[in-house]
Amino acid sequence: MGKAILVVLDGLSYQVAEHALGHLQAYCVAGRGALYRLECELPALSRPLYECILTGVTPIDSGVVHNDVVRLSTERSIFHYARDAGLSTAAAAYHWVSELYNRAPFLAARDRHSETPELPIQHGHFYYEDHYPDSHLFADAESLRLRFSPDFLLVHPMNIDDAGHKHGLDSSQYRNAARRADILLADHLQRWLDDGYQVMVTADHGMNNDRSHNGLLPEEREVPLFVLGLAFSLDPGARPKQTELCGTLCELLGVAHDKPLCQDLLK
Repeated sequence: MGKAILVVLDGLSYQVAEHALGHLQAYCVAGRGALYRLECELPALSRPLYECILTGVTPIDSGVVHNDVVRLSTERSIFHYARDAGLSTAAAAYHWVSELYNRAPFLAARDRHSETPELPIQHGHFYYEDHYPDSHLFADAESLRLRFSPDFLLVHPMNIDDAGHKHGLDSSQYRNAARRADILLADHLQRWLDDGYQVMVTADHGMNNDRSHNGLLPEEREVPLFVLGLAFSLDPGARPKQTELCGTLCELLGVAHDKPLCQDLLK
C-alpha cells in the first residue's frame, strides 16, 4: 500500500495557477511532475466540490448542492476507504470537511482538534475563519504528518479563495495569495516526496472578477491538477476529471473502492 497527500488550494483558477505557482512548475519543467487542466463540476461552490473531490460523486447526485447543506455525507469518501482498509487518515482543513465526514454541525471546542480513530478522519486540525493563515494551516498539516505518519493526508488552505472574494480574480492580492501558497508548498514538497508520498495539488473551483464563483465562466470552472511522485505516468495526454480524483487516490493508496479513476495518470 502507498501513501498520498492531497492539497486543495481553495478557489485557485487554472489561469492563475499556470503562471503563479513557480515551485510546482519547476517540477514539471524538470520532468518530475505534470500539470493538467480540470473542469470542476457544477455548481462551482466549495462544500459541494469538497464532496465531489473526496467521494467522486457530483453535487446533484450527492445532494450537497450548496454551501449551506450542513450534514454528514451519505457517500463513501477516501477517508472511509482508507480507514476501513486499516490505513491511517488525517486532515488539516476547513471545518466543512469535518462536517462532511466526522461530525455535523461543527463545534469548535469539540471538533477543531480531533483524535478519533473510529471516525473516517482519524486525526484532524480544522479551522473556521476564511482568513486563517495558510502558513498556520501548512504547519498544522505537517504537525499531523510528523506525529501520526498518516497514509492519507488532506491539506486544505483558504487564503487564495479569501483574497479572491475580497479583491477578485484580476487582482494582485489574489495572484500573490497563490504565490504565497506555492512558497509554503516549497517548504514541504520535497520532504513529502522523499518520505514516499504521492502528491496531488488541485483546487475545488476558480474565481471571477465579480469576486465570486458559481457559474460557467472558464475562470470559475477550470482548475489545476499537479501530480508529483514516482507512481504517476506524467502522460501529457491524460484527461483527468474531478470525479476521478477519489478513485485515483484510492488506487495510489492500494485500497479497494468502487469509484471512477483516471488510469492514464498512473504508471
